[in-house]
Amino acid sequence: MAGTPQYIRNLNENLIMDALITQGTMSRADISRQTGLSKPTVSLAVEHLIDRNLVKEMGRADNAQGRKATLIRFNETAYYVCGIDIGATRIRIALSDLTGEIIAYRTHPMVVQEGQDRAEATMLELLRGHLNELLDENHLNWDQIQCIGFGIPGVVLPDSGRIQRIVDPLVGLEQAFSLESLSGAFPCEVILENDVNLAALGEYRSGAAAGCNLFVFFSIGTGTGAGIMVHGQLLRGLGGLTGEIAEMLMEDGRRLEEVLSADGLMQLVDLHFNPHDELMEVAGSDMDADVGGKVHIVADDLHRYLTPEKLFEAARSGEVEALDILQQYSQMIASALRHISVVLAPDLIVLGGGVGGNGDVLLPLLRQVISEQFPVEPQLICSKLGEQAVVTGAVHVAIQQTMLNLQQEALE
Repeated sequence: MAGTPQYIRNLNENLIMDALITQGTMSRADISRQTGLSKPTVSLAVEHLIDRNLVKEMGRADNAQGRKATLIRFNETAYYVCGIDIGATRIRIALSDLTGEIIAYRTHPMVVQEGQDRAEATMLELLRGHLNELLDENHLNWDQIQCIGFGIPGVVLPDSGRIQRIVDPLVGLEQAFSLESLSGAFPCEVILENDVNLAALGEYRSGAAAGCNLFVFFSIGTGTGAGIMVHGQLLRGLGGLTGEIAEMLMEDGRRLEEVLSADGLMQLVDLHFNPHDELMEVAGSDMDADVGGKVHIVADDLHRYLTPEKLFEAARSGEVEALDILQQYSQMIASALRHISVVLAPDLIVLGGGVGGNGDVLLPLLRQVISEQFPVEPQLICSKLGEQAVVTGAVHVAIQQTMLNLQQEALE
């Protein structure tokens, strides 16, 4: 078919689509000047794109003189995509138009049923139910959804779409979250990717790392991981294992994830206190407070009541014990960042995740270590997108695949 009039016409339509997406609203004459296509060619192609509902007329331009030109723009609501972040404790879902504008965002608790067979079926039912509810709320149907991007806290094998090394408590659900399983559960195309890779992509496209040539997204939460981008491309490596820094070993032989994860941080809290300590003051606890607004926690019950969130709250209020713990914790984060920096020499490191996202507390501590100890000193900042980093990246890969499909559809 290549070289036929039909094929050339479809190439012209794709060229016009690209111009409209890049430039925004344009007249037919503007499109002709931008693309180098003749005015009759542009007019014919635009009419066909209107028939496909991919572009729309927006009324007349405000010309100073002469006949007012009709303005054309890309129809960003011709179709929609979804991004889904499947986390250890939360499911985050975003609905987006074709420009990447998130028009609806919902979070739901992660619920894992007992028994592997039942858990897999229930999980898929749960995801379908959340998606159906979101579409109903926005008066959409599945015919309008072109693609769903899923972010999974595990290694996604590039060739098969199967999952390995998934984070607790999702162990046992690897098959339910495989590409094959998810594709069979939803009536549209599905893309599956590691969640931290998607977070890196989200920060690159519309977050803290916009336009950065070489950067690392370092996620610390229930698990730990890194997404590495070079000139706008994700590095995946052998078996998709690039960025699996959870497997790095610390000086004492422990895996990095055991030390830096939320559980690792709580273990550090436990080590900080011995059984003879009588109490610790933590701001913002739900326990009984004294007149000063501070709360006493018996050390033996420390892990029961203290969470990473409360620890950071205490540090923000100036609690010395909390600051001491986070100073030690920052030294361990810095050790990992130093290894990454020596190997990659990134321009930028972006901290994210449920723990890493507490940049107001962690960044000053880390920057001091970097300035004193690092032979290579990358810029260190916190995620701009926060908890929406993964779904933002998932939306972008879904849009990219949708636009590719629309272009190929025109060429068939």
